[in-house]
Amino acid sequence: MNRQQLIDTIRTKKSFLCVGLDTDIKKMPQHLQGETDAIFKFNKAIIDATLPYAVAYKPNLAFYEAAGIEGLVQLKKTMDYLNGLDDKVFTIADAKRGDIGNTSQQYAKAFLDPAGDFNFDSMTIAPYMGEDSVTPFTVYDGKWVILLALTSNKGAFDFQFIKTEYDDCNLFEKVLQKSQQWGTPDNMMYVVGATKANMLTTVRNIVPNSFLLVPGVGAQGGSLAEVCKYGLNKDCGLLVNSSRGIIYASNGEDFAQRAAEEAQKLQLQMAEELKKIF
Repeated sequence: MNRQQLIDTIRTKKSFLCVGLDTDIKKMPQHLQGETDAIFKFNKAIIDATLPYAVAYKPNLAFYEAAGIEGLVQLKKTMDYLNGLDDKVFTIADAKRGDIGNTSQQYAKAFLDPAGDFNFDSMTIAPYMGEDSVTPFTVYDGKWVILLALTSNKGAFDFQFIKTEYDDCNLFEKVLQKSQQWGTPDNMMYVVGATKANMLTTVRNIVPNSFLLVPGVGAQGGSLAEVCKYGLNKDCGLLVNSSRGIIYASNGEDFAQRAAEEAQKLQLQMAEELKKIF
């Protein structure tokens, strides 16, 4: 999905909601546990229920890798389903990979290659090792790199706000500045946590046209209104992720219906925000 297709999808659905598929077997409804393909069945039900309200889906790879070979099988089934939908959506491999060049090439091939098993549209990348660890992810046409810039966790303050000696800016600002040499707003996004919404003005001053993937709305306490106030641009420029607040809205047999209700609540708020720019 290229940039214009993503913008068109946002306009059509009046939504910039991304649903995080952080599927934990222990948190799934009891009636699904122990079933064959339980993870895929859970994911499919969530996808079907939230599809009218979401433009993107983000499987967190850790939850699938933790389940071993079977977890990867469930991830492939989920991706085959998402990639086969008539109602096209943007897919994100939440992997946070990043290594020396030849290793990054293999990570990119594993998750972004159209001929591979997963064929995601995008992948989250840790930029700490610099250009040669990031550019291997940019070689696939139509695919996106999503760099960690300013995250929502408490530990973000350990490194991301350290002042660089030579130009007195925060490390996360340096990531935003330098990485623009490696990609463009057509193939590079940035992760900016919703709990750092007050910093979005700084982020937008550096990357005014880029899309931002914003986790932390919902269970982590981030404010959608604050994110929109400081983060929206003329093309929307946001994908706001909610995981636990949607997929675990209920652990009963009504889990999919409750997920749809929570997704719709966010979509209705997003529709109001989009009226300001479209």
